[in-house]
Amino acid sequence: MKQDASDIVFRPTEEMISRSRIGRFMKGNGISDYEDLIKRSTQDIEWYWDAVDRDLGIRWFRRYDKVLDTSKGTPWARWFVGGTCNISYNCLEKNIEEGRGDSRAFLWEGEDGKMAALTYGEMARRTSKVANALKSFGVRTGDVVGIYMPMIPDALASLLACSRIGALHAVVFSGFSPPALAARLNDSGAKTLITCDGYRRRGKLLDLKRQADAALAASQGVATVLVSGYAGNEVDMTPRRDFWLRDAAGGQEDKCPPEVMESEDPLYILYTSGTTGKPKGTVHVHGGYTAFAGQQAAYLIDEGPGDVVFWPADIGWITGQTWSLYGSMISGGTALIYDGAFDYPRSDRWWDLIERHRVTIFGTSPTGLRVLMKQGREGPRSHDISRVRILASTGEPLNPAEWNWFFEEAGGSKAPIINLSGGTEVGGAFLSPVPILSLKPSTVGGPVPGLATDVVDERGDPVRGADGYLIVRKPWPGMTRGIWGDPERYISTYWSKFEGVWFHGDWAMIDDDGYWFIHGRVDDVIKVSGYRIGSGEVEALLERLPAVQEVAAVGVPHEIKGEALVIVVVLRAGHVPSDSLREEIKNYVADQIGRIVRPDDVLFVSDLPKTRTGKIVRRLIRTALLDEETGDLSTLDNPPAVDAIRKAHRK
Repeated sequence: MKQDASDIVFRPTEEMISRSRIGRFMKGNGISDYEDLIKRSTQDIEWYWDAVDRDLGIRWFRRYDKVLDTSKGTPWARWFVGGTCNISYNCLEKNIEEGRGDSRAFLWEGEDGKMAALTYGEMARRTSKVANALKSFGVRTGDVVGIYMPMIPDALASLLACSRIGALHAVVFSGFSPPALAARLNDSGAKTLITCDGYRRRGKLLDLKRQADAALAASQGVATVLVSGYAGNEVDMTPRRDFWLRDAAGGQEDKCPPEVMESEDPLYILYTSGTTGKPKGTVHVHGGYTAFAGQQAAYLIDEGPGDVVFWPADIGWITGQTWSLYGSMISGGTALIYDGAFDYPRSDRWWDLIERHRVTIFGTSPTGLRVLMKQGREGPRSHDISRVRILASTGEPLNPAEWNWFFEEAGGSKAPIINLSGGTEVGGAFLSPVPILSLKPSTVGGPVPGLATDVVDERGDPVRGADGYLIVRKPWPGMTRGIWGDPERYISTYWSKFEGVWFHGDWAMIDDDGYWFIHGRVDDVIKVSGYRIGSGEVEALLERLPAVQEVAAVGVPHEIKGEALVIVVVLRAGHVPSDSLREEIKNYVADQIGRIVRPDDVLFVSDLPKTRTGKIVRRLIRTALLDEETGDLSTLDNPPAVDAIRKAHRK
């Protein structure tokens, strides 16, 4: 990867390189150049993942006989064959045996200011009590346990407890509605649910138990419900089905031996957001995911003992599970877990958390970053956040304006931004910078070591300097082991476009200097008069305009052009919709990209439809523009935004 481009804004110091975990890994394996590491790790993936396993010190009850087996085909690759392990052992006992039993695994804080510090030793005891409680209700290896909880200590212990006894956890984001929860419980076949009475957002009580009860009315397979008493609100308890978690776990032994699991035994089911049809239940396994989650935390965000990572992502998403829970514990660090609104009771809540808890690694989504930007520079500048040495982001493309603000205001122009790209089915990220590389704004770096990624055209041939399809040519340990209960959908979704190659559905570009960039989903590529352009490219362009706060670019059918470009805009405070501003936006796109893609229309709205993780749902914007039925909106954070776009278009 070339490092002499004029638009590079970050260059690592020699100290950063030498102290980094990826730098030490390279030195220990006789590799002096990162480009050589990528080449060797992708050409010989078995060597690389065996070296990662040894470097991370993963504990096996029985060491594997073979690193990789593809005898059933690449889509059904098996990793660390013959090995037995348990991920909870590598999260808990491994740290205790290495002398970190009294070190903090988690720092927890609630919206009301309550705090707790949970050591590795305490987490081991909590986990064992919950594990023994689950066993007392008949939960066994291979059973599925639904988890519908906010970010609280009981939730963390519940995930680890399931892993410990070999049950699969299926976490559902606590902000999802009853129909969304019911769909996932039914699809997974869960017979047990762990939830809580309620939680508060901006001081308002949300009755989660009532939500769970509504879902259970449509999920007759759930026979046992364990309820954490977190908010202290009164709830209905169904006799012989509902039990308080504190009562069920309180009298249990605080030791529960980990179940001996085959490397390929399922660890958990995690559903994609489901904004495009039936949710997909991705499946991750004990052995492969242990190695992958450890690699993601240790080498990409450089977490290790002594670090405090704050990445406010729910455990209902892959970011929360890979970096805030499993990856953090495997790497021996500390994760700051916050249950609450980012701006309550004051707008600077996150900056305050970073200062008080001495955070060294801070991650957020581009959506969260845009909110921080809107609040202004006062927040980061009024707090001592100088200990932050690594910044991270994932979830959607990060445009240059956002990247530069994050780099300058949160990192003091000294901390690299680890701008990752991956997904639930990936187990984490397959594109990412690492702390030893120079960076351009918005870059996702390049391939994560050990993942043979590429960008190709319609024929499957490599393409450089232009947008193409993001693919992976070889398997990796964190890859989903299918879609729960639907192997045909797994093959058709990921393996059918190019034979024997993983097709992720992202639109990407590798520039002339070897830097990689993500330009959105292939589904969000607009084809105007034969010219292809990504939604993300148009949106990043328009967000440079002073009047534009947020924007979505979509394509709608056009009898002559094939598709017409429509822009939906949320304006910044102090700017009002007008015909002149509409024309300015149209002309700006035409001037910057080409007259051929001049937008046919520009709509002004107060909000864009988003999932509860902040992702803009362009499919629903198209639906509104075409005046079609929207279907289930349970995964949306703001359903009224769809009708608002529909009304704006009808005017």
